[in-house]
Amino acid sequence: MKLELKRDEVRLEAHTVEWQKEFRRVKQDILNSTPIQEKRIEHIGSTAIKDMVAKPILDLIVGVDDIENVDKAIFQGLKEAGFLRLRVQRPNEIVLAKITDETYEVKTHFIHLVEYNKDLWKNLIFFRDYLNSNETVREQYSNLKKEFVEENNGGIDEYTDYKEQFVKDIYGKRILVLISLAGCFT
Repeated sequence: MKLELKRDEVRLEAHTVEWQKEFRRVKQDILNSTPIQEKRIEHIGSTAIKDMVAKPILDLIVGVDDIENVDKAIFQGLKEAGFLRLRVQRPNEIVLAKITDETYEVKTHFIHLVEYNKDLWKNLIFFRDYLNSNETVREQYSNLKKEFVEENNGGIDEYTDYKEQFVKDIYGKRILVLISLAGCFT
């Protein structure tokens, strides 16, 4: 298993159990270098979904109390674990990456720093868990990703846009579950 993706590169690889092993290794590095609690570090993205083709880059979600006031010790610890903050601008999220070359072009891991147990956290975890528990939907997502690579020569932004409606539809299922659960208690 070789994790590595160049800037704006879209390449898919078959699922491997090595991705889960690498997640556990990196999680331990983060636990050793930061004050972050274990339950606030999760493996997300396609490498966390069984039998899913994925870009060879590992995504982690790390939960903090307040995204606007992240403790400097967290950033320092993540830097010690090999992660650098990117200039990516996303609402309610800070993105960090492990970079393996001096040109800052090749990345192996992303950390999505978000507020713990808020909507973005819950959506990302739900997406992973929903696809892991639903083979049909997992196959649909896998086919969508393969279709993009076969039919397009766009970069990461186009790839993300291509998958966006599918991802939003899954997030919407989380809201439906919450609504149905709320109905059970009224």
